[in-house]
Amino acid sequence: MWRKAVLRMPGDMQSLTCSMVPAHPWVYGVGRQESSGSYLSPANAVEYLAGKLAGQGEDISATVFMICANSHGEFMPQVAALAGVLPLPALNQVQRMAQTAATQAVTRMQLPGKMGGGLPAAVPLSTGAQRLALNAQRIAEAKAGAAIGASVGGLQSALAGFAQARQSALEGISQAMTALQGKSAPAWAFTAKGAGASVGAAMKKDIPRQDAVFTLAVLFVGKDLGQLEAMIHDDSHAGA
Repeated sequence: MWRKAVLRMPGDMQSLTCSMVPAHPWVYGVGRQESSGSYLSPANAVEYLAGKLAGQGEDISATVFMICANSHGEFMPQVAALAGVLPLPALNQVQRMAQTAATQAVTRMQLPGKMGGGLPAAVPLSTGAQRLALNAQRIAEAKAGAAIGASVGGLQSALAGFAQARQSALEGISQAMTALQGKSAPAWAFTAKGAGASVGAAMKKDIPRQDAVFTLAVLFVGKDLGQLEAMIHDDSHAGA
């Protein structure tokens, strides 16, 4: 079911591999293009996302985060807030496109994609903080490798350099995570588990804010989306 929630990054966010499908006014064939701009209702956004689940016979976990508004001025801060809490490249792209639409008469369009059912391949969900963590791990691995066959003097110099680089990376990770955990974004959230058809049908029930004309909805599909569900905070789902 859909519910109003506040999204926050949990302190123990781990890596997550899933399929992700965004729906917004600038997706070719999804949004409504008019001389005054590009528009998308929550109902049409959900219809598009539910269609992506067609043919998914095995049980899945699905999570949708959705924001919607009646004006571009109301929509922009919500997009920025969601991209701040969940800094994914796709959301940052939507934010740039929304900013472009606010200042230009002709908006940039995404290249046409294959319409209808089908999900993109599952990929690692990458955020800036996760990339910093991976870089720190690579530094540690390189430090261990450099110790093999090195002279004492060279080893000491290399270790000092690696220690400094690692400390800098760790400080960057800490600062990034602190900044992320201090952010929040209001959104409508939907979570469900089961066969794709049943999840899609549930998604289309009681769609919120059907009078809105600006919508951004992101569908996540995987085997276990507990990391994303931990971001959801409301009366019935307190997050992590």
